[in-house]
Amino acid sequence: MIDLPRSTVFNRRIPKQKFYENLSVTAELKRIFVEQINVIYWRNKISPTTVNIAAGETVAEIEVIEIRLNQPGLDKRVLQLIDREIPYHILFLLVYEEQMQAWIGYKEQSQGGTTAFKPGTYYNTEWQPVNEISLRIDGLSMDAVYEGFIRQIAGERLEDKTGGDLKDAVARDERRQKLQKEITALENKVRREKQFNIQVALNGELKRLRKELNAL
Repeated sequence: MIDLPRSTVFNRRIPKQKFYENLSVTAELKRIFVEQINVIYWRNKISPTTVNIAAGETVAEIEVIEIRLNQPGLDKRVLQLIDREIPYHILFLLVYEEQMQAWIGYKEQSQGGTTAFKPGTYYNTEWQPVNEISLRIDGLSMDAVYEGFIRQIAGERLEDKTGGDLKDAVARDERRQKLQKEITALENKVRREKQFNIQVALNGELKRLRKELNAL
């Protein structure tokens, strides 16, 4: 279950039109909001005023946004849009029938001294029965709670034997994902290639990429 204190409960319905009516949103994204989303709720507000946790250097609040879907999946661009429009860190709960997924984006502060954040890599759980999904507040500061949510949701993707911080773990994961895509594309290219000398060169590059991947 998602174990959040009653003091964090907010429970406000947000008209989905608020995220696309007055913004420069493409017709395709508007259609996605209409077709894929049933209703959006602002379920919880996690902050030093609602829980006994110290303020963070980067994270002021974590909002818990529940999105009830018309289908078992949501275009990630919707999450990116909401993340850009709400100037806080967000834990998304996607609900379809009796199943739930938790999503969270790693948000870094924008350059230039502004207070805005830009969403980066997103992590998500598998679909699970609503009463079985497990997330907890873990940490003594808002920064630590946010990191805890990301690590709980990301699971093995952010496991780190070097003891590095979250930013380093995310950077390694992004590099790992990129390498895996490059390796898959190169493997397909090798299978299609007819010339032996080119196959040799491609296999050499494959070996280099696999070695880098294994080192991460």
